[in-house]
Amino acid sequence: MRIILVTGPGGAGRTTLAAATALAEARARAGRRVLLVSEDAEPIEGLRILRPDPGADFRREFLALQARSSAALDLLGAAPFEDAELTELPGSRPFALLRALRDAAAGDHDLAVVDLPPLDEALALLALPAQLRRYLRRLLPPERQAARALRPMLAQLAGVPMPAQWLYETTARWEAELAAVQAVVEAPATTVRLVLEPGPAAARALRTARLGLAVQRLALDAVVANRILPAGSEDPWLAGLTAEQHRHLAELRTTTGEQLYELPHLGRAPRGAEDLVLLAPVRPEPVPVPVPEWTVEDRRGEDGVLVWHIPLPGAVKEELSLVRRGDELLLTVGAFRRGVPLPGALRRCTVTGAGLVEGDLRVRFTPDPGLWPRTP
Repeated sequence: MRIILVTGPGGAGRTTLAAATALAEARARAGRRVLLVSEDAEPIEGLRILRPDPGADFRREFLALQARSSAALDLLGAAPFEDAELTELPGSRPFALLRALRDAAAGDHDLAVVDLPPLDEALALLALPAQLRRYLRRLLPPERQAARALRPMLAQLAGVPMPAQWLYETTARWEAELAAVQAVVEAPATTVRLVLEPGPAAARALRTARLGLAVQRLALDAVVANRILPAGSEDPWLAGLTAEQHRHLAELRTTTGEQLYELPHLGRAPRGAEDLVLLAPVRPEPVPVPVPEWTVEDRRGEDGVLVWHIPLPGAVKEELSLVRRGDELLLTVGAFRRGVPLPGALRRCTVTGAGLVEGDLRVRFTPDPGLWPRTP
């Protein structure tokens, strides 16, 4: 199953383009099962839409957690909540969308097109499963579940589940759910499509998307230049506006390594399915751009080091920060930060330097004699 995640700066038309893409793909081949995941899309004949519902999702998850911990809550004298008195809390929306993404991937569709939030929110959303899993492993590491064998006996004596046992069971469930979502996000068949309206901020948004996705090791399959004004107008005001837009469009053409689609401005808000078809990216379907590998180069023979190559297109030296912490490298690039597990060989090394060369971050590691395997 292929998944296309559609995002872009606010107001660029990402929701319309997500719906247009899903409808065009559904019509292109008879019998192809296409799903649109969107909170805001209008009903479209012939297209199934899955609408994340943050309020209902929050109530369902809260009541399930309350039911699992009912024995401990009864011991504390807590009064349980009922469905009718629960209201959605801030921060529920991203989790509802991630669960919808997981459910979409588990369905029997050939393609799912997902309408993501605006670009900055979307990049944070896609990083969320890996970040939360990292926090859970640090705060509640499975290897520290001491006296595991005693917990059932202690629970029987007390008459309620022991707090530590309940906590680790809950953590295990969260870990499993987050791992399932992360697997969908990072699957080779999942790609991101960026929608831009050519203008002064378009190049900056493209750089932000490339860099944020590179840090998360995700693929950008295409860029959509939306609402292109027609050239040749005799109206001086419209001609000037068009000329400025086309200058930015020319910049996108020269800087975009991904496939670039150019879609016209209809002169009105899209009305119905036929207008959506006009706004769909022209087939053939884009070929996903492979995510560059983070490779380890063995230069022990020449320089006595191993070099870890981390592709970061558009990164600048002043925005880079690296911190080694245990078996992780904490990588910060501008507004993006990620804790990256070190490959096995590099865990037996010390960091001795780093440099950025044309978007390629090269981190040098020197083998630690006390940890490196000795040759006979």
